[in-house]
Amino acid sequence: MATNLVSVVMQFLTPDMIAKIASALGLDRNVAQKAIAGAIPALLASLADVASTPNGARQLTNTLTQQSGSLDSLKNLTGDRDLNSFAETGSNMLSGLFGGGTLDAMAQTIGKFAGIGEGTTKSMLGMLGPVVLGALGQQQRSAGLDASGLASLLTSQKDQIAAAIPFGLAGQLSAAGLIDGATESLRSGAAAASTAGSRIAGASERTISGAGQAAAAAARRTAVPQWPYWLVAAVVLGGLIWFALGRPGEDTVAQMSPPSTKRTETGTVGKAPTDLTVDGMNLANQINSSVGSIRIVLSSITDAASAEAALPKLKEATDQLDEVGSRATQLSPEGKSTLVKLVVVATPMINQMCDKVLATPGAGDVAKPAIDELRGKLDALARS
Repeated sequence: MATNLVSVVMQFLTPDMIAKIASALGLDRNVAQKAIAGAIPALLASLADVASTPNGARQLTNTLTQQSGSLDSLKNLTGDRDLNSFAETGSNMLSGLFGGGTLDAMAQTIGKFAGIGEGTTKSMLGMLGPVVLGALGQQQRSAGLDASGLASLLTSQKDQIAAAIPFGLAGQLSAAGLIDGATESLRSGAAAASTAGSRIAGASERTISGAGQAAAAAARRTAVPQWPYWLVAAVVLGGLIWFALGRPGEDTVAQMSPPSTKRTETGTVGKAPTDLTVDGMNLANQINSSVGSIRIVLSSITDAASAEAALPKLKEATDQLDEVGSRATQLSPEGKSTLVKLVVVATPMINQMCDKVLATPGAGDVAKPAIDELRGKLDALARS
Protein backbone atom coordinates (compact mmCIF):
# COMPACT_ATOMS: atom_id res chain seq x y z
CA MET A 1 0.00 0.00 0.00
CA ALA A 2 1.39 3.42 -0.98
CA THR A 3 2.55 5.76 1.74
CA ASN A 4 0.18 8.63 2.50
CA LEU A 5 1.94 11.67 1.03
CA VAL A 6 0.15 14.13 3.32
CA SER A 7 1.42 12.22 6.36
CA VAL A 8 4.91 12.01 4.88
CA VAL A 9 5.06 15.80 4.49
CA MET A 10 3.54 16.52 7.89
CA GLN A 11 6.15 14.44 9.70
CA PHE A 12 8.76 17.03 8.74
CA LEU A 13 6.62 19.86 10.14
CA THR A 14 7.39 19.24 13.79
CA PRO A 15 5.77 21.37 16.53
CA ASP A 16 9.06 23.25 16.80
CA MET A 17 9.12 23.98 13.06
CA ILE A 18 5.49 25.11 13.09
CA ALA A 19 6.30 27.42 16.00
CA LYS A 20 9.22 28.89 14.00
CA ILE A 21 7.00 29.49 10.97
CA ALA A 22 4.33 31.12 13.14
CA SER A 23 6.94 33.36 14.78
CA ALA A 24 8.51 34.40 11.47
CA LEU A 25 5.08 35.36 10.14
CA GLY A 26 3.87 36.99 13.35
CA LEU A 27 0.98 34.54 13.72
CA ASP A 28 -0.62 32.75 16.60
CA ARG A 29 0.57 29.14 16.55
CA ASN A 30 -2.98 27.74 16.32
CA VAL A 31 -3.77 29.99 13.37
CA ALA A 32 -0.57 28.93 11.65
CA GLN A 33 -1.42 25.28 12.29
CA LYS A 34 -4.86 25.74 10.71
CA ALA A 35 -3.38 27.36 7.61
CA ILE A 36 -0.69 24.70 7.28
CA ALA A 37 -3.26 21.90 7.59
CA GLY A 38 -5.05 23.34 4.56
CA ALA A 39 -1.96 24.33 2.60
CA ILE A 40 -0.23 20.93 2.54
CA PRO A 41 -3.02 18.97 0.77
CA ALA A 42 -3.79 21.98 -1.45
CA LEU A 43 -0.17 22.09 -2.62
CA LEU A 44 -0.11 18.33 -3.20
CA ALA A 45 -3.37 18.50 -5.17
CA SER A 46 -1.90 21.22 -7.41
CA LEU A 47 1.29 19.21 -7.90
CA ALA A 48 -0.85 16.24 -8.94
CA ASP A 49 -2.48 18.47 -11.56
CA VAL A 50 0.93 19.65 -12.79
CA ALA A 51 2.06 16.02 -13.17
CA SER A 52 -1.10 15.07 -15.07
CA THR A 53 0.58 15.94 -18.39
CA PRO A 54 3.88 14.46 -19.63
CA ASN A 55 5.45 17.92 -19.91
CA GLY A 56 4.31 18.87 -16.41
CA ALA A 57 5.59 15.60 -14.95
CA ARG A 58 9.01 16.22 -16.48
CA GLN A 59 9.07 19.77 -15.18
CA LEU A 60 8.14 18.59 -11.69
CA THR A 61 10.81 15.87 -11.78
CA ASN A 62 13.45 18.44 -12.73
CA THR A 63 12.35 20.66 -9.85
CA LEU A 64 12.49 17.77 -7.38
CA THR A 65 16.02 16.94 -8.51
CA GLN A 66 17.06 20.47 -7.61
CA GLN A 67 15.44 20.09 -4.18
CA SER A 68 17.31 16.99 -3.03
CA GLY A 69 18.78 18.83 -0.04
CA SER A 70 15.83 21.02 0.92
CA LEU A 71 14.77 18.92 3.92
CA ASP A 72 18.27 19.04 5.40
CA SER A 73 18.32 22.80 4.84
CA LEU A 74 14.99 23.05 6.65
CA LYS A 75 16.40 21.36 9.75
CA ASN A 76 19.31 23.80 9.87
CA LEU A 77 17.27 27.00 9.56
CA THR A 78 17.78 29.45 12.40
CA GLY A 79 16.00 32.77 12.82
CA ASP A 80 13.36 34.64 10.86
CA ARG A 81 15.85 35.83 8.22
CA ASP A 82 16.64 32.27 7.15
CA LEU A 83 12.97 31.38 7.01
CA ASN A 84 12.12 34.44 4.95
CA SER A 85 14.89 33.61 2.47
CA PHE A 86 13.60 30.04 2.38
CA ALA A 87 10.10 31.39 1.69
CA GLU A 88 11.26 33.54 -1.22
CA THR A 89 13.02 30.59 -2.82
CA GLY A 90 9.95 28.41 -2.31
CA SER A 91 7.59 30.99 -3.79
CA ASN A 92 9.72 31.22 -6.92
CA MET A 93 9.67 27.45 -7.35
CA LEU A 94 5.92 27.20 -6.85
CA SER A 95 5.28 30.09 -9.24
CA GLY A 96 7.38 28.30 -11.85
CA LEU A 97 5.30 25.14 -11.45
CA PHE A 98 1.79 26.59 -10.98
CA GLY A 99 2.00 30.09 -12.41
CA GLY A 100 2.05 33.26 -10.32
CA GLY A 101 -1.69 33.82 -10.63
CA THR A 102 -2.52 30.35 -9.33
CA LEU A 103 -0.19 30.79 -6.36
CA ASP A 104 -1.79 34.15 -5.54
CA ALA A 105 -5.28 32.65 -5.79
CA MET A 106 -4.25 29.79 -3.51
CA ALA A 107 -2.76 32.23 -0.99
CA GLN A 108 -5.92 34.33 -0.94
CA THR A 109 -8.22 31.31 -0.58
CA ILE A 110 -6.25 29.64 2.22
CA GLY A 111 -5.73 33.00 3.92
CA LYS A 112 -9.47 33.62 3.93
CA PHE A 113 -10.05 30.15 5.36
CA ALA A 114 -7.48 30.62 8.14
CA GLY A 115 -8.25 34.29 8.79
CA ILE A 116 -4.87 35.73 7.73
CA GLY A 117 -3.74 38.08 4.97
CA GLU A 118 -2.90 37.03 1.43
CA GLY A 119 0.72 38.27 1.67
CA THR A 120 1.32 36.36 4.91
CA THR A 121 -0.25 33.22 3.46
CA LYS A 122 1.88 33.49 0.32
CA SER A 123 5.01 33.68 2.49
CA MET A 124 3.81 30.60 4.36
CA LEU A 125 3.26 28.74 1.09
CA GLY A 126 6.79 29.71 0.12
CA MET A 127 8.09 28.17 3.35
CA LEU A 128 6.04 25.02 2.87
CA GLY A 129 6.83 24.58 -0.83
CA PRO A 130 10.39 23.25 -0.34
CA VAL A 131 9.12 20.94 2.41
CA VAL A 132 6.45 19.43 0.16
CA LEU A 133 8.80 19.19 -2.82
CA GLY A 134 11.61 17.77 -0.69
CA ALA A 135 9.39 15.08 0.81
CA LEU A 136 7.96 14.22 -2.61
CA GLY A 137 11.45 14.03 -4.09
CA GLN A 138 12.53 11.73 -1.28
CA GLN A 139 9.65 9.39 -2.09
CA GLN A 140 10.50 9.49 -5.79
CA ARG A 141 14.15 8.61 -5.20
CA SER A 142 13.47 5.88 -2.67
CA ALA A 143 11.03 4.19 -5.08
CA GLY A 144 13.24 4.80 -8.14
CA LEU A 145 10.44 6.56 -10.04
CA ASP A 146 10.84 8.36 -13.36
CA ALA A 147 8.54 11.21 -14.44
CA SER A 148 5.77 8.79 -15.42
CA GLY A 149 6.07 6.89 -12.14
CA LEU A 150 5.90 10.13 -10.19
CA ALA A 151 2.70 11.08 -12.03
CA SER A 152 1.22 7.67 -11.19
CA LEU A 153 2.14 8.08 -7.52
CA LEU A 154 0.39 11.43 -7.29
CA THR A 155 -2.64 10.16 -9.19
CA SER A 156 -2.96 7.18 -6.84
CA GLN A 157 -2.94 9.58 -3.87
CA LYS A 158 -5.68 11.94 -5.08
CA ASP A 159 -8.42 10.53 -2.86
CA GLN A 160 -6.20 10.65 0.23
CA ILE A 161 -5.09 14.18 -0.59
CA ALA A 162 -8.70 15.29 -1.11
CA ALA A 163 -9.78 13.71 2.16
CA ALA A 164 -7.05 15.65 4.00
CA ILE A 165 -8.36 19.07 2.92
CA PRO A 166 -10.08 20.61 5.97
CA PHE A 167 -13.86 20.90 5.96
CA GLY A 168 -14.89 24.24 4.49
CA LEU A 169 -11.69 24.82 2.52
CA ALA A 170 -12.41 22.32 -0.26
CA GLY A 171 -15.44 24.29 -1.47
CA GLN A 172 -13.46 27.53 -1.51
CA LEU A 173 -10.60 25.94 -3.45
CA SER A 174 -13.08 24.46 -5.93
CA ALA A 175 -14.83 27.82 -6.39
CA ALA A 176 -11.45 29.40 -7.11
CA GLY A 177 -10.73 26.76 -9.75
CA LEU A 178 -7.80 25.35 -7.77
CA ILE A 179 -9.22 21.84 -7.34
CA ASP A 180 -11.95 20.01 -9.23
CA GLY A 181 -15.40 18.86 -8.16
CA ALA A 182 -14.23 15.32 -7.33
CA THR A 183 -13.14 16.49 -3.90
CA GLU A 184 -16.63 17.71 -3.07
CA SER A 185 -18.11 14.43 -4.34
CA LEU A 186 -15.71 12.48 -2.15
CA ARG A 187 -16.68 14.52 0.90
CA SER A 188 -20.39 14.28 0.12
CA GLY A 189 -20.12 10.51 -0.22
CA ALA A 190 -18.28 10.23 3.06
CA ALA A 191 -20.85 12.38 4.81
CA ALA A 192 -23.70 10.31 3.37
CA ALA A 193 -22.03 7.11 4.52
CA SER A 194 -21.59 8.52 8.00
CA THR A 195 -25.23 9.60 8.15
CA ALA A 196 -26.49 6.23 6.93
CA GLY A 197 -24.25 4.44 9.41
CA SER A 198 -25.65 6.51 12.26
CA ARG A 199 -29.21 5.78 11.15
CA ILE A 200 -28.51 2.04 11.07
CA ALA A 201 -26.87 2.14 14.47
CA GLY A 202 -29.83 4.01 15.93
CA ALA A 203 -32.33 1.67 14.31
CA SER A 204 -30.42 -1.36 15.57
CA GLU A 205 -30.30 -0.01 19.12
CA ARG A 206 -34.02 0.72 19.08
CA THR A 207 -34.81 -2.71 17.66
CA ILE A 208 -32.61 -4.54 20.15
CA SER A 209 -34.01 -2.52 23.04
CA GLY A 210 -37.59 -3.19 21.94
CA ALA A 211 -36.92 -6.88 21.47
CA GLY A 212 -35.34 -7.10 24.92
CA GLN A 213 -38.33 -5.41 26.52
CA ALA A 214 -40.71 -7.74 24.67
CA ALA A 215 -38.78 -10.76 25.86
CA ALA A 216 -38.82 -9.55 29.45
CA ALA A 217 -42.56 -8.89 29.29
CA ALA A 218 -43.16 -12.38 27.92
CA ALA A 219 -41.16 -13.84 30.78
CA ARG A 220 -43.15 -11.91 33.38
CA ARG A 221 -46.47 -13.07 31.97
CA THR A 222 -45.78 -16.68 32.89
CA ALA A 223 -44.32 -18.44 35.94
CA VAL A 224 -43.80 -22.04 34.67
CA PRO A 225 -42.32 -23.38 32.54
CA GLN A 226 -40.19 -20.34 31.50
CA TRP A 227 -37.45 -21.78 29.26
CA PRO A 228 -39.59 -22.31 26.12
CA TYR A 229 -40.65 -18.64 26.13
CA TRP A 230 -37.09 -17.44 26.58
CA LEU A 231 -36.06 -19.62 23.66
CA VAL A 232 -38.80 -18.09 21.51
CA ALA A 233 -37.77 -14.58 22.61
CA ALA A 234 -34.14 -15.30 21.71
CA VAL A 235 -35.16 -16.45 18.25
CA VAL A 236 -37.32 -13.35 17.79
CA LEU A 237 -34.50 -11.12 19.01
CA GLY A 238 -32.05 -12.70 16.57
CA GLY A 239 -34.48 -12.24 13.71
CA LEU A 240 -35.04 -8.60 14.55
CA ILE A 241 -31.30 -7.91 14.73
CA TRP A 242 -30.81 -9.60 11.35
CA PHE A 243 -33.65 -7.53 9.95
CA ALA A 244 -32.18 -4.28 11.27
CA LEU A 245 -28.64 -4.94 10.07
CA GLY A 246 -29.23 -6.88 6.88
CA ARG A 247 -32.50 -5.72 5.41
CA PRO A 248 -32.43 -4.01 2.02
CA GLY A 249 -33.35 -0.35 1.72
CA GLU A 250 -32.03 3.16 1.96
CA ASP A 251 -30.40 2.59 5.36
CA THR A 252 -28.00 -0.04 4.01
CA VAL A 253 -24.52 1.38 3.43
CA ALA A 254 -23.61 -1.39 0.98
CA GLN A 255 -26.26 -0.16 -1.45
CA MET A 256 -25.09 3.44 -1.46
CA SER A 257 -23.74 4.66 -4.78
CA PRO A 258 -20.00 5.30 -4.57
CA PRO A 259 -18.95 8.93 -4.80
CA SER A 260 -18.27 10.07 -8.31
CA THR A 261 -14.65 10.55 -9.24
CA LYS A 262 -15.42 12.08 -12.60
CA ARG A 263 -13.98 15.55 -12.99
CA THR A 264 -16.80 18.07 -13.04
CA GLU A 265 -16.87 21.39 -14.78
CA THR A 266 -15.96 24.25 -12.46
CA GLY A 267 -15.99 27.08 -14.97
CA THR A 268 -12.21 27.07 -15.45
CA VAL A 269 -10.10 25.23 -17.93
CA GLY A 270 -8.11 22.08 -17.38
CA LYS A 271 -4.38 21.51 -17.61
CA ALA A 272 -2.82 22.24 -20.94
CA PRO A 273 -1.91 19.77 -23.64
CA THR A 274 1.73 19.95 -24.68
CA ASP A 275 1.00 21.47 -28.10
CA LEU A 276 -0.17 24.72 -26.46
CA THR A 277 3.30 25.59 -25.19
CA VAL A 278 4.89 28.58 -26.94
CA ASP A 279 8.37 29.87 -26.02
CA GLY A 280 8.27 27.93 -22.79
CA MET A 281 4.84 29.24 -21.74
CA ASN A 282 1.98 26.77 -21.47
CA LEU A 283 -0.86 28.96 -22.76
CA ALA A 284 -3.71 26.88 -21.37
CA ASN A 285 -2.08 26.79 -17.94
CA GLN A 286 -1.70 30.56 -18.12
CA ILE A 287 -5.38 30.97 -18.97
CA ASN A 288 -6.27 28.66 -16.09
CA SER A 289 -4.13 30.74 -13.74
CA SER A 290 -5.58 34.03 -14.97
CA VAL A 291 -9.16 32.78 -14.73
CA GLY A 292 -8.60 31.59 -11.18
CA SER A 293 -7.19 34.99 -10.20
CA ILE A 294 -10.02 36.86 -11.92
CA ARG A 295 -12.68 34.85 -10.11
CA ILE A 296 -11.02 35.44 -6.75
CA VAL A 297 -10.69 39.17 -7.40
CA LEU A 298 -14.24 39.65 -8.71
CA SER A 299 -15.73 37.76 -5.78
CA SER A 300 -13.91 40.11 -3.38
CA ILE A 301 -15.58 43.26 -4.77
CA THR A 302 -18.47 44.39 -2.59
CA ASP A 303 -18.18 48.19 -2.59
CA ALA A 304 -16.22 51.11 -4.02
CA ALA A 305 -13.22 50.59 -1.73
CA SER A 306 -12.83 46.90 -2.55
CA ALA A 307 -13.30 47.66 -6.25
CA GLU A 308 -10.50 50.20 -6.11
CA ALA A 309 -8.26 47.69 -4.34
CA ALA A 310 -9.03 45.07 -6.99
CA LEU A 311 -8.06 47.19 -10.00
CA PRO A 312 -4.30 46.34 -10.01
CA LYS A 313 -5.01 42.60 -9.91
CA LEU A 314 -7.63 42.87 -12.65
CA LYS A 315 -5.11 44.79 -14.74
CA GLU A 316 -2.45 42.12 -14.11
CA ALA A 317 -4.81 39.32 -15.14
CA THR A 318 -5.84 41.25 -18.27
CA ASP A 319 -2.19 41.77 -19.20
CA GLN A 320 -1.60 38.03 -18.80
CA LEU A 321 -4.47 37.32 -21.20
CA ASP A 322 -3.02 39.87 -23.63
CA GLU A 323 0.31 38.02 -23.53
CA VAL A 324 -1.48 34.73 -24.19
CA GLY A 325 -3.17 36.34 -27.21
CA SER A 326 0.18 37.56 -28.58
CA ARG A 327 1.77 34.12 -28.28
CA ALA A 328 -1.31 32.32 -29.60
CA THR A 329 -0.50 33.62 -33.08
CA GLN A 330 2.33 31.05 -33.16
CA LEU A 331 0.02 28.09 -32.56
CA SER A 332 -1.07 25.67 -35.24
CA PRO A 333 -4.69 25.93 -36.45
CA GLU A 334 -5.53 22.95 -34.26
CA GLY A 335 -3.83 24.56 -31.28
CA LYS A 336 -5.69 27.83 -31.82
CA SER A 337 -8.99 25.95 -31.97
CA THR A 338 -8.21 24.18 -28.70
CA LEU A 339 -7.29 27.46 -27.03
CA VAL A 340 -10.53 29.09 -28.19
CA LYS A 341 -12.53 26.24 -26.68
CA LEU A 342 -10.76 26.73 -23.35
CA VAL A 343 -11.58 30.43 -23.36
CA VAL A 344 -15.22 29.77 -24.27
CA VAL A 345 -15.55 27.40 -21.30
CA ALA A 346 -14.19 30.01 -18.90
CA THR A 347 -16.03 33.08 -20.20
CA PRO A 348 -19.67 32.54 -19.05
CA MET A 349 -18.79 32.38 -15.36
CA ILE A 350 -16.56 35.43 -15.60
CA ASN A 351 -19.27 37.41 -17.41
CA GLN A 352 -21.77 36.47 -14.74
CA MET A 353 -19.42 37.69 -12.01
CA CYS A 354 -18.67 40.87 -13.94
CA ASP A 355 -22.39 41.64 -14.26
CA LYS A 356 -22.79 41.20 -10.52
CA VAL A 357 -19.96 43.65 -9.82
CA LEU A 358 -21.32 46.19 -12.29
CA ALA A 359 -24.71 46.01 -10.57
CA THR A 360 -23.17 46.62 -7.12
CA PRO A 361 -23.78 50.20 -5.94
CA GLY A 362 -20.54 52.17 -5.77
CA ALA A 363 -18.41 49.32 -7.13
CA GLY A 364 -19.78 49.21 -10.67
CA ASP A 365 -18.58 52.67 -11.73
CA VAL A 366 -15.11 52.08 -10.28
CA ALA A 367 -14.61 48.64 -11.81
CA LYS A 368 -16.31 49.22 -15.18
CA PRO A 369 -13.24 50.38 -17.19
CA ALA A 370 -11.18 47.42 -15.97
CA ILE A 371 -14.05 44.99 -16.59
CA ASP A 372 -14.62 46.34 -20.09
CA GLU A 373 -10.93 45.86 -20.90
CA LEU A 374 -10.99 42.36 -19.43
CA ARG A 375 -14.03 41.37 -21.45
CA GLY A 376 -12.43 42.79 -24.56
CA LYS A 377 -9.37 40.56 -24.10
CA LEU A 378 -11.54 37.48 -23.54
CA ASP A 379 -13.57 38.26 -26.66
CA ALA A 380 -10.39 38.71 -28.69
CA LEU A 381 -9.04 35.37 -27.46
CA ALA A 382 -12.35 33.68 -28.28
CA ARG A 383 -12.03 34.94 -31.88
CA SER A 384 -8.34 34.16 -32.32
